[in-house]
Amino acid sequence: MSTINLENFNKRAAAAEEEIAFLKKEIEFLRQNITANNCKINSIPKDEYVKLEQENLKLKHRVAILKRTIEAERAKSQNETTENNVISIYETLYNIFQRAISAMYPDICDPPIIVTISSNQNFGDYQCNSAMPLCQQLSSSGIRKKPKEIANDIVSKVEESSLISKLEVANPGFINIHLKKDFARSILSNLVKGGKAFPPFAKRQRVIVDFSSPNIAKEMHVGHLRSTIIGDSISRLLEFLGHDVLRINHVGDWGTQFGMLIAHLQDRFPDYLTVAPPITDLQSFYKESKVRFDECEEFKKRAYRCVVKLQTFDPDMTKAWQLICDVSRKEFEKLYARLDIRLIERGESFYQKHMEALVKTLEAAGLLEEDEGRKVMWGKRENEIPLTIVKSDGGFTYDTSDLAALKQRVEEEKADWIIYVTDAGQAKHFQVLKSCAERAGILRSCHRMDHVGFGVVLGSDKKKFKTRSGDTVKLSDLLDEGLKRALQKLKEKERDKVLTEEELRIAQESIAYGCIKYADLSHNRNHEYVFSFDKMLEDKGNTAVYLLYALTRIRSIARAANISQEKLRELAQSTEISLEHEKEWKLAKVLIRFPDVLIKITKDLYLHQLCEYCYEISCAFSEFYDNCYCVEKNEVGEIVNVNIGRMLLTEATAIVMEKCFTILGLKPVMRM
Repeated sequence: MSTINLENFNKRAAAAEEEIAFLKKEIEFLRQNITANNCKINSIPKDEYVKLEQENLKLKHRVAILKRTIEAERAKSQNETTENNVISIYETLYNIFQRAISAMYPDICDPPIIVTISSNQNFGDYQCNSAMPLCQQLSSSGIRKKPKEIANDIVSKVEESSLISKLEVANPGFINIHLKKDFARSILSNLVKGGKAFPPFAKRQRVIVDFSSPNIAKEMHVGHLRSTIIGDSISRLLEFLGHDVLRINHVGDWGTQFGMLIAHLQDRFPDYLTVAPPITDLQSFYKESKVRFDECEEFKKRAYRCVVKLQTFDPDMTKAWQLICDVSRKEFEKLYARLDIRLIERGESFYQKHMEALVKTLEAAGLLEEDEGRKVMWGKRENEIPLTIVKSDGGFTYDTSDLAALKQRVEEEKADWIIYVTDAGQAKHFQVLKSCAERAGILRSCHRMDHVGFGVVLGSDKKKFKTRSGDTVKLSDLLDEGLKRALQKLKEKERDKVLTEEELRIAQESIAYGCIKYADLSHNRNHEYVFSFDKMLEDKGNTAVYLLYALTRIRSIARAANISQEKLRELAQSTEISLEHEKEWKLAKVLIRFPDVLIKITKDLYLHQLCEYCYEISCAFSEFYDNCYCVEKNEVGEIVNVNIGRMLLTEATAIVMEKCFTILGLKPVMRM
């Protein structure tokens, strides 16, 4: 798409979004009128009741028209992106059948639009299953029709499309949808010509992803693994879709524990202001200070005094705090570098001034209530626990910093969408946080806030993953063990005899870190999962090792035929991708679902769907490769024929898989 066309499209898309926003407000206004009328109906005379019923029908009809207008505007803006053929099949079919149903039955309010992938490919590629629920709606309006008749009515109104080759109505009213091969061929051809996967259209938003969030002065452990991996993958997905993503590491660098650490630092290294203290082992340093804090009342009092001084930014306290943070930060950065994670650190300390301002704002608005010496804030909903904004001793809490951070992110960072990636145990906290933010006017209807919760990592005993001694597993130890196991796996397959030392190291890291990430992401994040290197490193089934090997093998096909990726891009200009064999067509249909998979994940933020999709691609490719020769050789191993159409399909497969791996944080290698 040229720069000029892109600018024009962006202007039209922005105008369409403004129109959609206006129409949504009108829908909400009309809904309120409907609700108000319904409330009145219960206590009025019969003639007025009939009048209000008619008014409600008119309002509902108006809502339906506005909804159709919204979808039409959306469809119009989405169709502008077909220059790169990056469209959502599901959304395109949804819009086609919505328009057909609305044209056939304009008086039906909010008709059901049900489009699914066909479970049996003999009955088409997709299905529209709207006829049966429509039958019930029409029946309640006094219109008697069989579902099959309704399905035929809908088909009669379906517009011509570059996507649909034919429609068939089957009993009891299913509409079977067959896709055009030329449509798929065009999409896949563009993939190969461009040499990369294009994202589906998404309205660009400012998104803040809050993840990882370890505590200063403590080592990162297995408990930080899921937040770090899931948050990074969500960020990668949204960046690919063109969003402006700010990756925030909301570290614990403020509070009582720092008074404890600073007091201990003063005793152990009294010259810390002039001579850098050797506190490389922060974990031991933290444990020493915690023992003193728990056992010595005088030390505890001094620690609290240090906290008060730190929160007023006393220079000596700030210097000690900075020293501790720097040591911890260097250790975090080593782990993030190993896992290829990018983050911007913004700890709780960053929000100190914002917390002070927040309390004044909430008090001025009358949103704080006294509760046994505390100042609390209630949300919008009943039966919620309140946020504690100010403690009885005048100090702030995590509630205060989280609400202040949310306010700063919306007002200063101009965030449209905020995502918190933490364990599922914090779900209630974020529900209350969102409720209070809405009540305070911080979050408005134009904002989206999601809590991406997840279950804990278990050991083989189905209990929280611990070392044999019962300690929490250090993340650095876990990664080291992964490297050791990966190298062992490669040597078992005698890859050390064919790979150079550098290639072996790259493959080792790809497998070690990839298997840890993939094992986490391939599980539904709501569920707990058992951490097992043996299962992670299996080279069969839906594992990182199997998929990394699969992609390496796919890439090796072109190398074996002595065809470079540049040459394939050139050949794609003049050669059609082969889709005649049923296995070619099956693989193509999986590949062109790539935009739909990504769009769905943006709605529910469940990344295991992308892992399942990767495995589906790999299985479909295996079937294709077993049945369709790409490179034919004679008895002595000489190449006698190369099927370029199939080689292009192979290249399209590799491009999609590579982009999936990038989103998941996996690093494929040329040789493994």
